[in-house]
Amino acid sequence: MKYKKYINNSINISEIGLGAWQLGQNSGWKSMSEPEAINLVHQSLDLGINFFDTAPNYGHGSGEERLGKAIKRVERNTIVINTKFGHTHDGLLNFNSNYIRESLEGSLKRLQVDYVDSLIIHNPPSHYFDGNKNDHYEILDKLIDEGKIKAYGASLDTYDDMKLLMETTNSKVLEVFFNIFHQDTLRGFNQAQQKDIGIIVKIPIDSGWLSGKYNSESVFNDIRSRWSKNDIETRAELVNKVRSIVGQEENLAQKAIAFCLSYDAVSTVIPGNLTIEQLTSNVKSTESYISQDIIEKLENLYTTEIEKLKLPW
Repeated sequence: MKYKKYINNSINISEIGLGAWQLGQNSGWKSMSEPEAINLVHQSLDLGINFFDTAPNYGHGSGEERLGKAIKRVERNTIVINTKFGHTHDGLLNFNSNYIRESLEGSLKRLQVDYVDSLIIHNPPSHYFDGNKNDHYEILDKLIDEGKIKAYGASLDTYDDMKLLMETTNSKVLEVFFNIFHQDTLRGFNQAQQKDIGIIVKIPIDSGWLSGKYNSESVFNDIRSRWSKNDIETRAELVNKVRSIVGQEENLAQKAIAFCLSYDAVSTVIPGNLTIEQLTSNVKSTESYISQDIIEKLENLYTTEIEKLKLPW
Protein backbone atom coordinates (compact mmCIF):
# COMPACT_ATOMS: atom_id res chain seq x y z
CA MET A 1 0.00 0.00 0.00
CA LYS A 2 1.13 3.52 -0.78
CA TYR A 3 0.24 6.51 1.41
CA LYS A 4 -0.34 10.16 0.55
CA LYS A 5 -0.93 13.42 2.35
CA TYR A 6 -4.54 14.11 3.36
CA ILE A 7 -4.79 17.10 5.73
CA ASN A 8 -2.52 18.89 8.17
CA ASN A 9 -2.25 17.29 11.61
CA SER A 10 -3.10 13.90 10.15
CA ILE A 11 -1.10 10.84 9.24
CA ASN A 12 -0.75 10.05 5.55
CA ILE A 13 -3.60 7.93 4.22
CA SER A 14 -3.76 4.83 2.07
CA GLU A 15 -4.30 5.42 -1.65
CA ILE A 16 -7.19 2.98 -1.42
CA GLY A 17 -9.69 3.81 1.31
CA LEU A 18 -12.74 1.91 2.47
CA GLY A 19 -16.01 3.50 1.49
CA ALA A 20 -18.26 2.22 4.27
CA TRP A 21 -21.73 2.52 2.73
CA GLN A 22 -22.01 -1.24 2.37
CA LEU A 23 -21.24 -1.86 6.05
CA GLY A 24 -24.68 -0.69 7.07
CA GLN A 25 -27.67 -2.94 7.46
CA ASN A 26 -29.97 -2.69 4.40
CA SER A 27 -27.56 -0.27 2.75
CA GLY A 28 -29.30 -0.31 -0.62
CA TRP A 29 -26.97 -2.79 -2.29
CA LYS A 30 -26.43 -6.12 -0.56
CA SER A 31 -27.51 -6.54 3.04
CA MET A 32 -24.36 -7.32 5.01
CA SER A 33 -24.43 -8.95 8.43
CA GLU A 34 -22.52 -7.37 11.30
CA PRO A 35 -19.85 -10.13 11.40
CA GLU A 36 -19.35 -9.75 7.64
CA ALA A 37 -19.04 -5.98 7.96
CA ILE A 38 -16.53 -6.20 10.80
CA ASN A 39 -14.52 -8.83 8.92
CA LEU A 40 -14.40 -6.57 5.84
CA VAL A 41 -12.95 -3.75 7.95
CA HIS A 42 -10.43 -6.09 9.57
CA GLN A 43 -9.34 -7.40 6.17
CA SER A 44 -8.99 -3.79 5.00
CA LEU A 45 -6.71 -3.01 7.92
CA ASP A 46 -4.64 -6.13 7.22
CA LEU A 47 -4.19 -4.95 3.62
CA GLY A 48 -2.84 -1.60 4.81
CA ILE A 49 -5.98 0.52 4.47
CA ASN A 50 -6.11 3.23 7.12
CA PHE A 51 -8.75 5.58 5.65
CA PHE A 52 -12.45 5.02 6.30
CA ASP A 53 -15.28 7.06 4.79
CA THR A 54 -18.69 6.80 6.40
CA ALA A 55 -21.89 8.77 7.08
CA PRO A 56 -24.84 8.77 9.50
CA ASN A 57 -27.30 7.56 6.87
CA TYR A 58 -25.33 4.47 5.90
CA GLY A 59 -27.63 1.74 7.12
CA HIS A 60 -29.51 4.26 9.31
CA GLY A 61 -26.50 4.60 11.59
CA SER A 62 -25.54 0.94 11.62
CA GLY A 63 -22.67 1.59 9.20
CA GLU A 64 -20.97 3.90 11.69
CA GLU A 65 -21.78 1.55 14.57
CA ARG A 66 -20.22 -1.43 12.82
CA LEU A 67 -17.18 0.54 11.76
CA GLY A 68 -16.77 1.70 15.35
CA LYS A 69 -16.82 -1.87 16.63
CA ALA A 70 -14.38 -3.02 13.97
CA ILE A 71 -11.72 -0.37 14.60
CA LYS A 72 -11.51 -1.10 18.32
CA ARG A 73 -8.64 -3.45 17.48
CA VAL A 74 -6.33 -0.58 16.43
CA GLU A 75 -4.98 2.58 18.01
CA ARG A 76 -7.14 5.57 17.09
CA ASN A 77 -4.16 7.60 15.86
CA THR A 78 -3.25 4.95 13.28
CA ILE A 79 -6.41 5.42 11.22
CA VAL A 80 -8.25 8.33 9.61
CA ILE A 81 -12.03 8.64 9.69
CA ASN A 82 -14.15 10.88 7.50
CA THR A 83 -17.86 11.20 8.19
CA LYS A 84 -20.59 13.46 6.92
CA PHE A 85 -23.42 15.80 7.79
CA GLY A 86 -26.75 16.40 6.06
CA HIS A 87 -28.19 12.94 5.39
CA THR A 88 -29.43 11.85 8.80
CA HIS A 89 -29.41 8.42 10.46
CA ASP A 90 -33.22 8.59 10.26
CA GLY A 91 -33.07 8.68 6.48
CA LEU A 92 -33.99 12.37 6.24
CA LEU A 93 -32.21 15.44 4.89
CA ASN A 94 -31.20 18.19 7.29
CA PHE A 95 -28.58 20.66 6.11
CA ASN A 96 -29.45 23.32 8.71
CA SER A 97 -26.36 24.69 10.39
CA ASN A 98 -27.91 24.28 13.85
CA TYR A 99 -27.95 20.51 13.27
CA ILE A 100 -24.21 20.13 12.59
CA ARG A 101 -23.18 19.61 16.20
CA GLU A 102 -26.01 17.19 16.96
CA SER A 103 -25.19 15.16 13.86
CA LEU A 104 -21.50 15.01 14.71
CA GLU A 105 -22.13 14.01 18.31
CA GLY A 106 -24.32 11.17 17.07
CA SER A 107 -21.56 10.01 14.73
CA LEU A 108 -18.93 10.14 17.48
CA LYS A 109 -21.13 8.05 19.74
CA ARG A 110 -21.83 5.43 17.08
CA LEU A 111 -18.16 5.29 16.06
CA GLN A 112 -17.05 5.19 19.72
CA VAL A 113 -14.39 7.85 19.16
CA ASP A 114 -13.66 11.30 20.58
CA TYR A 115 -13.05 12.98 17.24
CA VAL A 116 -13.18 12.43 13.50
CA ASP A 117 -10.38 13.57 11.25
CA SER A 118 -12.77 15.26 8.84
CA LEU A 119 -16.45 16.15 8.65
CA ILE A 120 -17.93 17.00 5.27
CA ILE A 121 -21.30 18.28 4.13
CA HIS A 122 -22.96 15.42 2.27
CA ASN A 123 -23.90 16.52 -1.27
CA PRO A 124 -26.07 19.50 -0.32
CA PRO A 125 -27.81 21.86 -2.76
CA SER A 126 -25.24 24.14 -4.41
CA HIS A 127 -26.07 27.29 -2.43
CA TYR A 128 -24.66 25.69 0.73
CA PHE A 129 -21.16 25.82 -0.75
CA ASP A 130 -21.05 29.61 -0.50
CA GLY A 131 -19.21 30.46 2.69
CA ASN A 132 -20.22 34.10 2.41
CA LYS A 133 -23.91 33.25 2.71
CA ASN A 134 -23.91 30.34 5.20
CA ASP A 135 -22.81 30.13 8.82
CA HIS A 136 -22.01 26.41 8.56
CA TYR A 137 -18.30 27.08 8.20
CA GLU A 138 -18.08 29.22 11.32
CA ILE A 139 -19.57 26.33 13.29
CA LEU A 140 -17.18 23.88 11.66
CA ASP A 141 -14.25 26.15 12.60
CA LYS A 142 -15.46 26.05 16.22
CA LEU A 143 -15.55 22.25 16.11
CA ILE A 144 -11.91 22.30 15.01
CA ASP A 145 -11.04 24.57 17.95
CA GLU A 146 -12.82 22.12 20.27
CA GLY A 147 -10.86 19.15 18.91
CA LYS A 148 -13.96 17.37 17.63
CA ILE A 149 -12.71 17.46 14.03
CA LYS A 150 -9.41 18.29 12.34
CA ALA A 151 -10.79 19.56 9.03
CA TYR A 152 -13.99 20.00 7.06
CA GLY A 153 -15.25 20.28 3.51
CA ALA A 154 -17.93 18.77 1.34
CA SER A 155 -18.91 15.89 -0.88
CA LEU A 156 -19.84 17.23 -4.31
CA ASP A 157 -20.21 16.37 -7.97
CA THR A 158 -19.28 19.36 -10.14
CA TYR A 159 -16.40 21.75 -10.72
CA ASP A 160 -18.65 24.78 -10.21
CA ASP A 161 -19.54 23.62 -6.69
CA MET A 162 -15.92 22.74 -6.04
CA LYS A 163 -14.73 26.19 -7.11
CA LEU A 164 -17.34 28.01 -5.00
CA LEU A 165 -16.43 26.03 -1.90
CA MET A 166 -12.69 26.51 -2.33
CA GLU A 167 -13.00 30.25 -2.95
CA THR A 168 -15.37 31.12 -0.08
CA THR A 169 -14.48 28.74 2.77
CA ASN A 170 -11.50 27.28 4.63
CA SER A 171 -12.42 23.77 3.53
CA LYS A 172 -9.50 21.36 3.46
CA VAL A 173 -11.30 18.22 2.26
CA LEU A 174 -13.16 17.57 -0.97
CA GLU A 175 -14.90 14.31 -1.78
CA VAL A 176 -15.42 14.52 -5.52
CA PHE A 177 -17.30 12.54 -8.13
CA PHE A 178 -14.53 11.58 -10.55
CA ASN A 179 -13.93 8.70 -12.91
CA ILE A 180 -13.22 8.03 -16.59
CA PHE A 181 -16.85 8.84 -17.47
CA HIS A 182 -17.14 11.89 -15.18
CA GLN A 183 -14.12 14.20 -15.35
CA ASP A 184 -15.70 17.61 -14.70
CA THR A 185 -14.11 17.96 -11.24
CA LEU A 186 -10.65 17.42 -12.73
CA ARG A 187 -10.74 21.11 -13.61
CA GLY A 188 -10.38 21.93 -9.91
CA PHE A 189 -7.54 19.56 -9.03
CA ASN A 190 -4.73 22.10 -9.49
CA GLN A 191 -6.51 24.72 -7.41
CA ALA A 192 -7.16 22.18 -4.65
CA GLN A 193 -3.51 21.20 -4.63
CA GLN A 194 -2.41 24.82 -4.42
CA LYS A 195 -4.71 25.32 -1.44
CA ASP A 196 -3.41 22.18 0.30
CA ILE A 197 -6.83 20.49 0.09
CA GLY A 198 -7.09 16.71 0.33
CA ILE A 199 -9.16 15.03 -2.38
CA ILE A 200 -11.17 11.85 -1.88
CA VAL A 201 -12.38 10.32 -5.14
CA LYS A 202 -15.81 8.71 -4.91
CA ILE A 203 -17.56 6.45 -7.44
CA PRO A 204 -14.28 5.65 -9.30
CA ILE A 205 -15.80 2.63 -11.08
CA ASP A 206 -19.02 4.45 -12.00
CA SER A 207 -21.30 2.27 -9.85
CA GLY A 208 -19.80 -0.86 -11.38
CA TRP A 209 -19.75 0.06 -15.05
CA LEU A 210 -15.99 0.47 -15.19
CA SER A 211 -15.55 -3.01 -13.76
CA GLY A 212 -16.51 -4.31 -17.20
CA LYS A 213 -19.15 -6.64 -15.74
CA TYR A 214 -22.12 -5.06 -17.50
CA ASN A 215 -23.29 -4.71 -21.08
CA SER A 216 -26.22 -3.32 -23.07
CA GLU A 217 -28.48 -6.15 -21.86
CA SER A 218 -27.76 -5.69 -18.17
CA VAL A 219 -30.73 -5.23 -15.82
CA PHE A 220 -30.46 -3.59 -12.40
CA ASN A 221 -32.84 -4.15 -9.49
CA ASP A 222 -31.12 -2.01 -6.86
CA ILE A 223 -30.45 1.72 -6.66
CA ARG A 224 -29.02 1.52 -10.19
CA SER A 225 -32.49 0.81 -11.58
CA ARG A 226 -32.62 4.61 -12.05
CA TRP A 227 -30.89 4.13 -15.42
CA SER A 228 -33.05 3.98 -18.54
CA LYS A 229 -32.49 1.44 -21.29
CA ASN A 230 -30.84 4.19 -23.33
CA ASP A 231 -28.54 5.08 -20.40
CA ILE A 232 -27.47 1.45 -20.18
CA GLU A 233 -26.83 1.12 -23.91
CA THR A 234 -24.83 4.36 -23.94
CA ARG A 235 -22.62 3.30 -21.05
CA ALA A 236 -22.09 -0.15 -22.56
CA GLU A 237 -20.82 1.44 -25.76
CA LEU A 238 -18.50 3.72 -23.81
CA VAL A 239 -17.11 0.78 -21.84
CA ASN A 240 -16.11 -0.80 -25.13
CA LYS A 241 -14.32 2.38 -26.16
CA VAL A 242 -12.47 2.53 -22.84
CA ARG A 243 -11.45 -1.10 -23.24
CA SER A 244 -10.05 -0.36 -26.69
CA ILE A 245 -7.81 2.27 -25.08
CA VAL A 246 -6.61 0.44 -21.95
CA GLY A 247 -6.40 -3.02 -23.53
CA GLN A 248 -8.95 -5.79 -23.89
CA GLU A 249 -7.10 -8.16 -21.56
CA GLU A 250 -6.53 -5.67 -18.75
CA ASN A 251 -8.45 -5.66 -15.48
CA LEU A 252 -10.73 -2.73 -16.26
CA ALA A 253 -11.66 -1.92 -12.66
CA GLN A 254 -8.02 -1.74 -11.64
CA LYS A 255 -7.22 0.51 -14.60
CA ALA A 256 -10.16 2.77 -13.73
CA ILE A 257 -8.89 3.17 -10.18
CA ALA A 258 -5.31 3.62 -11.40
CA PHE A 259 -6.56 6.41 -13.67
CA CYS A 260 -7.93 8.28 -10.64
CA LEU A 261 -4.75 7.69 -8.65
CA SER A 262 -2.58 8.99 -11.47
CA TYR A 263 -3.36 12.58 -10.43
CA ASP A 264 -1.08 13.96 -7.71
CA ALA A 265 -3.94 16.00 -6.23
CA VAL A 266 -5.83 12.84 -5.27
CA SER A 267 -5.20 11.64 -1.72
CA THR A 268 -7.29 8.47 -1.81
CA VAL A 269 -9.89 6.60 -3.85
CA ILE A 270 -12.85 4.85 -2.22
CA PRO A 271 -14.20 2.10 -4.49
CA GLY A 272 -17.10 0.02 -3.27
CA ASN A 273 -16.29 -3.40 -1.84
CA LEU A 274 -18.99 -5.98 -1.14
CA THR A 275 -16.64 -8.96 -0.90
CA ILE A 276 -13.09 -9.69 0.23
CA GLU A 277 -12.30 -10.60 -3.37
CA GLN A 278 -13.36 -7.15 -4.58
CA LEU A 279 -11.45 -5.51 -1.77
CA THR A 280 -8.25 -7.38 -2.63
CA SER A 281 -8.61 -6.59 -6.32
CA ASN A 282 -9.16 -2.90 -5.61
CA VAL A 283 -6.05 -2.76 -3.43
CA LYS A 284 -4.05 -4.30 -6.27
CA SER A 285 -5.00 -1.27 -8.36
CA THR A 286 -2.12 0.57 -6.72
CA GLU A 287 0.21 -1.79 -8.60
CA SER A 288 -1.57 -1.31 -11.94
CA TYR A 289 0.55 0.77 -14.29
CA ILE A 290 -1.24 3.27 -16.49
CA SER A 291 0.86 5.25 -18.96
CA GLN A 292 0.63 8.97 -19.58
CA ASP A 293 -0.36 8.17 -23.16
CA ILE A 294 -3.38 6.17 -21.97
CA ILE A 295 -4.33 8.87 -19.47
CA GLU A 296 -4.30 11.47 -22.23
CA LYS A 297 -6.38 9.26 -24.50
CA LEU A 298 -8.97 8.75 -21.75
CA GLU A 299 -9.07 12.49 -21.10
CA ASN A 300 -9.54 13.07 -24.82
CA LEU A 301 -12.35 10.50 -24.97
CA TYR A 302 -14.11 12.46 -22.26
CA THR A 303 -13.69 15.90 -23.83
CA THR A 304 -14.56 14.81 -27.38
CA GLU A 305 -17.33 12.28 -26.78
CA ILE A 306 -18.46 11.78 -23.19
CA GLU A 307 -18.77 15.30 -21.75
CA LYS A 308 -21.52 16.37 -24.12
CA LEU A 309 -23.61 13.29 -23.23
CA LYS A 310 -24.08 14.58 -19.65
CA LEU A 311 -24.35 11.04 -18.34
CA PRO A 312 -26.71 10.74 -15.38
CA TRP A 313 -25.20 9.43 -12.15
